[in-house]
Amino acid sequence: MTLLEKLNTEDHFAASIGAQLIHVAPGVARAQLTVTERHLNGGGVCQGGVLYTLADLAFAAVANSHGILTLGISNTITFMKSGQLGDTLTAECREVLDHRKLPYCDIHITNQKGELLATMTGLAYRLNRDFEYDQLM
Repeated sequence: MTLLEKLNTEDHFAASIGAQLIHVAPGVARAQLTVTERHLNGGGVCQGGVLYTLADLAFAAVANSHGILTLGISNTITFMKSGQLGDTLTAECREVLDHRKLPYCDIHITNQKGELLATMTGLAYRLNRDFEYDQLM
């Protein structure tokens, strides 16, 4: 099983909201989701937790791409523009620092027009445990 398949099937919460990894390569991953009515908040725009979950899925792929179980310990998200019903959202995560214990990543969430909706930073902690998969994609 690839890392992409593993996270798409074993991250049950991300899967339950329709978030999917679409690309994983060394130091970079992309996840995608289409905004439906179930993603809207009381203001009629995409709920911030949806954007966070999408970004977190891409972050998980990059952080775990070294074969060591790595869990997020600190994330900061900044919302700049709302996602709208029907938008296709893409979160792209890039590894900034591949530290042996505390890797750090930047994540950008855009819509289908390439408009920046949010940015997130992610700091993770590498456990002393293998995270097994056959290949990235």
